[in-house]
Amino acid sequence: MGRDEAGTVRSVTACRDLIATRVEAYGGRVVDSPGDNVLAEFASVVKAVEAAVEIQVALGERNVGREEAEHMEFRIGIHLGDVIVDGPRLYGDGVNVAARLEALAEPGGICISDDVQRQIEGKLAVEFQDLGRRQLKNIARPVRVYRVWPDAGEAGARDEAQQEIRFCTAADGVRIAYATAGAGPPLVKAANWLNHLEHDWVSPAWRHLLRDLTNDFFLVRYDERGNGLSDWDAEDISFDAFVADLETVVDAAGLERFPLLGISQGCSVCVAYAIRHPERVSHLVLYGGYARGVCRRDDVMAEESAAAVITLMRQGWGRENPAFRQLWTTRFMPEATQEQAKWFNDLQRITASPDNAIRIRRVLDQIDVSSLLSRVAAPTLVLHCRNDDAVPFEEGRRLAAGIPGARFVALDGRNHMILEDEPAWPRFMAEVRSFLA
Repeated sequence: MGRDEAGTVRSVTACRDLIATRVEAYGGRVVDSPGDNVLAEFASVVKAVEAAVEIQVALGERNVGREEAEHMEFRIGIHLGDVIVDGPRLYGDGVNVAARLEALAEPGGICISDDVQRQIEGKLAVEFQDLGRRQLKNIARPVRVYRVWPDAGEAGARDEAQQEIRFCTAADGVRIAYATAGAGPPLVKAANWLNHLEHDWVSPAWRHLLRDLTNDFFLVRYDERGNGLSDWDAEDISFDAFVADLETVVDAAGLERFPLLGISQGCSVCVAYAIRHPERVSHLVLYGGYARGVCRRDDVMAEESAAAVITLMRQGWGRENPAFRQLWTTRFMPEATQEQAKWFNDLQRITASPDNAIRIRRVLDQIDVSSLLSRVAAPTLVLHCRNDDAVPFEEGRRLAAGIPGARFVALDGRNHMILEDEPAWPRFMAEVRSFLA
């Protein structure tokens, strides 16, 4: 507008006319078009999405050959619901939800509600990306949001572009894979029990965490040695090596000062790193963690159970039948859906060989950073589910009690890996955002 006010108004008007033409072509009607906004109503939700896709394609084609400053890009939000008709105008939550979805869309993009997605799935040649449940402004219930693309190729290209995977080399020559995604202040997530940068990115067990973190932060995460995309043939698989890998990754990413996020045994790695490099760690966020591995808790039955698990892993880890790996899935996510459980079963098999899974497990069972806790200087937030089946609640409380000034948050739930649809999830993200703000 500052460069060419009259030309911009003409361009916006031309775009509104293009949108109105496509709306009418698909059986809809334009209810209102103030400024650079258009509110349209359709009798068919399938036709509404078809019109939206064609509109975005046409607007994209219109921008070809123009200077970037002259591009016109619109966001589209679509919801299926009741409205209040007042003469020529529409009101109500049906309209409000669509407006909130529009705000979540990327420039040139389309966001739809779960109500819309259920109606059009399998009926149109479009791809969906699940953005998870969102609490929309002034809307009482959370709404699951989906991003829409016209075809699979474009969707895959956008997903891939959202994270960049690189490799760095540890002092002993082991290659460590790490990924960066998002924008904003940095946040480094330490590796935990069997990660895979590519598969975690789309996993129903992990994607909600990664999505929400990358909405707020420049997220750096990595696969520890022996699993995922990092080298599997590492000679040294030890706790000190795990800490050294974290050192290697943050140096390769060029980070100077940053908060650390630890999950499960990643908490102990974060504590050790914070002691070695207090000047670089601004905050610690520790979830579902422990200072003492299962064989360091003076619990004979727990040690015997750990030994039995190792035996089971040796017998059946690599088999196609997931029965042996289901042991971990049940402990980590006892309330998982069938889809989440199947995904995690398969993830474990492709992420690590049986030998490496056992080697890593033996190291984790022997962890003990209890003597380091009193030396942590960074502000620390510790979160733990009350009925965690994988790591006892008391171990999380013990971890918090040992760190000077640490804040402890007890979450309601049984899952060691917090799932998106459980009450603990929004509380977890709210606490983390508030702590790191």
